[in-house]
Amino acid sequence: MTRRQHVPWKAAGTASENEHSADAVVRETGWVFNNVTGEELSLADFVETGNHETRAYLQAFGLDTDALASQTMVEIGSGIGRMTASFSDIFGKVVACDLDAAFLERCRETVAQFGHPERLQTSHVTDGRTLALADDSADLVFSYITLQHCHHDDAIALAKEAVRVARPGSLVILNFRTWVAQDLVLWPAGKLTRATWRLPRVGPKIAQMRLPARLGWQANRLSPTEVWQAVGPSLTDAAVYRSPKRRPFGVAGTRDDVFDGVHRSHWWLVATVR
Repeated sequence: MTRRQHVPWKAAGTASENEHSADAVVRETGWVFNNVTGEELSLADFVETGNHETRAYLQAFGLDTDALASQTMVEIGSGIGRMTASFSDIFGKVVACDLDAAFLERCRETVAQFGHPERLQTSHVTDGRTLALADDSADLVFSYITLQHCHHDDAIALAKEAVRVARPGSLVILNFRTWVAQDLVLWPAGKLTRATWRLPRVGPKIAQMRLPARLGWQANRLSPTEVWQAVGPSLTDAAVYRSPKRRPFGVAGTRDDVFDGVHRSHWWLVATVR
């Protein structure tokens, strides 16, 4: 059975299959890609937001992009390729992983237009928690605004998978969502929203509305301590990046760092695999 938090993704995947191009997908299904919709929005605009964020995060986390040209990176949660196209400009090989096969088709189209398709490989995460990739096969594993959409246990499983596929001495850069005061309202509202997606006939329509989709797809809140307990023994030289507007999380075995581009409800784990 499809998990409730996967419903908007499945609906968007079906919608993307019905559109004639990735450009049309962005205009019609922006509600699921954390973007706006409309006739004036183009795939090029969508990819440009990814270009900006990709390089900003790599720079913030101390990666020299010139040194990445021969490396293999794995992106967990590529969607239709908003950031993947930029990654294909930077890395020698990019493995784009996603829950929805239709997204991966559109991802290939996006990279063909705006990146280097010869450097792209796609991988379908069929069960939502396991990467169909070999151990020690990546130089960097990256995930942004994806793990918060997974079931709690699936998010932890994917964090472990990120460590598994990364080579010793390589990096994992993983983004999570944690608790903020607004969650006193948002958390129960999100659970209620996900319940409505199971309603016959009207459920899939509700899942395609921008506000319910954004509210309901935030399926977990994970603290740095909880994630570190799961993957910390396999990592070293770890940093937890937070918003300057938050207090330090104080996770033993990690160093605290800040980055202005981090939303107050988000945090990043940046660490080297042992």
